[in-house]
Amino acid sequence: MATKRKSAPKPAGKVALSKSAIAKSTAAIINGANGAGRADDDPETLIKYYRDMLLIRRFEERAGQLYGMGLIGGFCHLYIGQEAVVVGMQAAITATDSVLTSYRDHGHMLACGMDPKGVMAELTGRRGGYSKGKGGSMHMFSREKNFFGGHGIVGAQVSIGTGIAFAQRYREDGGITLTYFGDGASNQGQVHESFNMAALWKLPVVYIIENNKYGMGTSIERSSAQKNLSELGAGLGIPGAEIDGMDVEAVRAAGEMAASHCRAGEGPYILEMQTYRYRGHSMSDPAKYRTKEEVAKMREERDPISNLRDRMIEHMLLKEEELKAIDKEIREIVTEAADFAQNSPEPDPSELYTEVYVNA
Repeated sequence: MATKRKSAPKPAGKVALSKSAIAKSTAAIINGANGAGRADDDPETLIKYYRDMLLIRRFEERAGQLYGMGLIGGFCHLYIGQEAVVVGMQAAITATDSVLTSYRDHGHMLACGMDPKGVMAELTGRRGGYSKGKGGSMHMFSREKNFFGGHGIVGAQVSIGTGIAFAQRYREDGGITLTYFGDGASNQGQVHESFNMAALWKLPVVYIIENNKYGMGTSIERSSAQKNLSELGAGLGIPGAEIDGMDVEAVRAAGEMAASHCRAGEGPYILEMQTYRYRGHSMSDPAKYRTKEEVAKMREERDPISNLRDRMIEHMLLKEEELKAIDKEIREIVTEAADFAQNSPEPDPSELYTEVYVNA
């Protein structure tokens, strides 16, 4: 007997949220995440956030060193400065949810629980990498961790993430999709087409705009007529919120609200994370479009790791020697990953012809 095929999700009909409702929703998240009413996470959770962010920071620093030594080829986009965004968002979802991002992806892989050794080996083009050394920095996947890339085409992951969310709603599996992209991709046509589809079918997708102020070398002030990127979906009835992306707890709180919205069948949500990258767009970018003073000020006043570290010391959650021990442990993990990468063999030339097409 033939199995009856499900029909596609039906359009949502009239938009459920008015502009005033969107504004109230936005204010609620900003106040809940960044205001005095926010309940701090427990000490154990804060320490985990610190470890996870520090792992990304130390990993990226070592990746930059290996790139300078010629051991990583092609492009290499570092996530230094933006660690709170992905660590906070990962804390807001479950292991069965899906994650996609752009080419600035190493931090997302580590936050998803992918092995640093496999990530570093892929960066160096070695057989032990997640894509067997064939993908490099921008093309890594882990079906096991529900991480679907790393995408080198600007904005491409937004369409793909929307498609995954469509599948989640079609299957009614309860999952949601986190789709990250930057301020530079926010004006892409495929991004807005995806917004329209997600709103039409009420897809369970959280669009996370990592607004680090510069799309490649162009300031958002010069590239976007709409400076408040959280409002990009307002005309479609998609609620949005602007979040302090340098505060891991603010990100986690906003992420939980957005995830709950999606799981309740209310459709997509946009979170604009106000963040900052300390390095250039990629390792080959000298970043002459901004001043050294601007970067130094962000490092000194807004660094997500240093600020959380200072808070933990202030509240006596950890002592200086304990924090140093954590740093030492993280450095050892990164060193082990770098050693594994450099000692892993290169892929056999025959691999050029494998996994080009899916076997029927």
